[in-house]
Amino acid sequence: MRSLRSRAQARSSHPEEESLINLTPLIDVVFVVLIMFIIVAPMLELDRIELAQHVSNQTKDIAPVQESSTITIHVHRDNTILLNGHKTSVQELVFLLKEEHRKYPSKTPQLFHDRQAYFETYQSIKNAVELAGFDEMDVILKPG
Repeated sequence: MRSLRSRAQARSSHPEEESLINLTPLIDVVFVVLIMFIIVAPMLELDRIELAQHVSNQTKDIAPVQESSTITIHVHRDNTILLNGHKTSVQELVFLLKEEHRKYPSKTPQLFHDRQAYFETYQSIKNAVELAGFDEMDVILKPG
């Protein structure tokens, strides 16, 4: 009897008889997630802003940007918003831009945004322009 118990204890102490973890389900899940990313990634639409090339400080002959749209939005350093020269709030902006879109459906709004103003203000204006029905918006950063 002792020999059977000692043999059983000897067998359980061998590392080759330890239980192994089956990694096949984990690998299957990883491959499924990878395939989903490969399929979904090209369908994502990202907002991109192309910035102008850096101009050295030695060139002083920078041409000013002309206001070529009938719909202009100015954001000043203190985050005040002007729509076509009239001070407005972010809440009123959607309503006013809808009116402008109704009057001028083919025009593209121009946003003149001070570099010192908050990004949150830009994001709010961008959302308002999209809600008003415009497909595009020109963004001009004021030096500062």
